[in-house]
Amino acid sequence: MGKAPRPGPRRAWKRPWLTGQARRRFNASVRLVVALLLAGGVYAFFAPASRAQEEPGLSAAAVAGEALFEVGCITCHGRSAGGVEGRGPSLINVGGASVEFQVGTGRMPLARQEAQAARKPPQYSDEEVRQLAAYIDSLGVGPVVPDDVDGLVEDADLARGGELFRINCSQCHAFGGGGGALSSGKYAPSLYPASDRIIYAAMLSGPQNMPVFGDNTLTPQEKADIIAYIQQVIQSDHDPGGFNLGRYGPSTEGLAVFLVGIVALVFASLWIAGKS
Repeated sequence: MGKAPRPGPRRAWKRPWLTGQARRRFNASVRLVVALLLAGGVYAFFAPASRAQEEPGLSAAAVAGEALFEVGCITCHGRSAGGVEGRGPSLINVGGASVEFQVGTGRMPLARQEAQAARKPPQYSDEEVRQLAAYIDSLGVGPVVPDDVDGLVEDADLARGGELFRINCSQCHAFGGGGGALSSGKYAPSLYPASDRIIYAAMLSGPQNMPVFGDNTLTPQEKADIIAYIQQVIQSDHDPGGFNLGRYGPSTEGLAVFLVGIVALVFASLWIAGKS
């Protein structure tokens, strides 16, 4: 009786869909899916959820201000207030205070490039100025004139305001608030036509050569004290002592004394000498 043939070595059965190129494609797909899931999980963990849905939209004033900006400001300051090279700077993070000062005093829109923008009759109403300020304020973080300025001014300390004015403002605007010349064709403007919000906006934004008086330098109440002093003492003073000589201080007073007093004394001396 013959022996049964010995079976050959058993070969391992391989799944045809996991062999060769198919296996490599499958592994690459798995790695890609895992990487996408990890990336999505990391983003969902660190990124704020639904930022666009949580942030409130523009206020009604800002929407109206955007419409005004598209008509009167976009030529120089560009779309979305990003600025145009050679025409106007970017207004991102400028804040509403700068808009209230520049537009509320007629300095903007700018007629032509000069050493300093001059005050002109404003082309926008007070409401429109507030709307433009609200739109620019929505584009970033910047100083804003508070709504309760009038209330702060009513509770102001005039004596303290006068002291702060003489320390921080009189060097440029003169003790009488009439303004004065600066270097390179620039000047400190007169304070007589300035309203409380315009003065507050100027202190916050620091236009032209004026320094910025932020809340860390002058508190809101100290700003209100200065405004009250300007309005109730400087702007309302009717010069009970006589002709104010422009309120430029001792310079004009000394010139007036020399031209009037000294000349009068000289002619009086000559007349007395002639009579004797």
